[in-house]
Amino acid sequence: MVYRVIGVMSGSSMDGLDMAYCVLSEVAGEWSFEIEAADSISFNEDWKKKLPMLTELSAIELLQTHADFGHYMGQQIKKFIEKSALEHKVHFVASHGHTVFHEPAQGMTFQMGDGAAIAAELELPVISDLRNIDVAFGGQGAPIVPIAEKMLWSGYEYFLNLGGIANISHHAEDKISAYDVCPANRILNALLNTIDKDYDDKGALAASGTCDGVLLEKLNALDYYQQTPPKSLANQYGLEKMLPFIQASDLVLKHQVCTLAEHIAMQIGKACTAEGTMLISGGGAYNDYLLQRIEHYCGLKKVSIEKADKQTIEYKEAVAMALMGALRWREEENVLAAVTGAKQNSIGGALWMGRN
Repeated sequence: MVYRVIGVMSGSSMDGLDMAYCVLSEVAGEWSFEIEAADSISFNEDWKKKLPMLTELSAIELLQTHADFGHYMGQQIKKFIEKSALEHKVHFVASHGHTVFHEPAQGMTFQMGDGAAIAAELELPVISDLRNIDVAFGGQGAPIVPIAEKMLWSGYEYFLNLGGIANISHHAEDKISAYDVCPANRILNALLNTIDKDYDDKGALAASGTCDGVLLEKLNALDYYQQTPPKSLANQYGLEKMLPFIQASDLVLKHQVCTLAEHIAMQIGKACTAEGTMLISGGGAYNDYLLQRIEHYCGLKKVSIEKADKQTIEYKEAVAMALMGALRWREEENVLAAVTGAKQNSIGGALWMGRN
């Protein structure tokens, strides 16, 4: 079977919508894919202002924004379809949405971007809310990408996504373990925003600084690191728990950023429990200094790192959403309980038909 799917991802780094038009093929249980078109759409100024403030909205304001963002997403996907000449080629869209609240301990997760609104804009089937059923089954609802790693990529023992949150998966024979390691780009970028920069280009600012031992010790002592997997992080955790420590220090910005990079690298190294090779993707893969520090700490565990190709760095998660959507369409399991801690594997995703 062949499925022509647009996977859409809005990550915790809040930089925009990643879209990948994927041709997914399944033959005798084996899956393969090709990305035939892809784009990253930066949020407009209005959404750049709204997204960081979502947790402060009233219930009715949040629901209205949920609908508005769904229509916005549908409009952007439609432009992508027209630009890439994909009219009448797309079978369906699989959208992750933008995580606003993620509280699995309370049995709740919420990704903004109403699937019904997207479907109404596109008049195409749309699959959304991919995490919800796993959380309802007692799971973390995260990470959900490991099933795509298992089916679409091979030859690596570790996969590291350096996005707004750094998450890792370890594939050992038939066993997969995965969890959110620590806040990453979301906090690095927040620090750079104070000097009107979107991010630390290649890690140049961090490389010019010095790691502060006192701040590093405080960061490493945060309560999340005392928990055992399966576990996952809410987007706001780093902003509420980590950023105040950093900004309260007397350090100049370059030392703050350097210390944070060291912290991220240390926690990733700590997450390595066996030898192997690690494939790194996500926007943080362009941060050369951070990758050097990760290589150092992973090397102590005899884990070698490999930077993914540009397409995988930028669109791996969008491809994963496309595969999860295809599995949902087939009514097959697309979230792994062994990874999330749920009581069973699940078939995640709400289906909105978008046409008669």
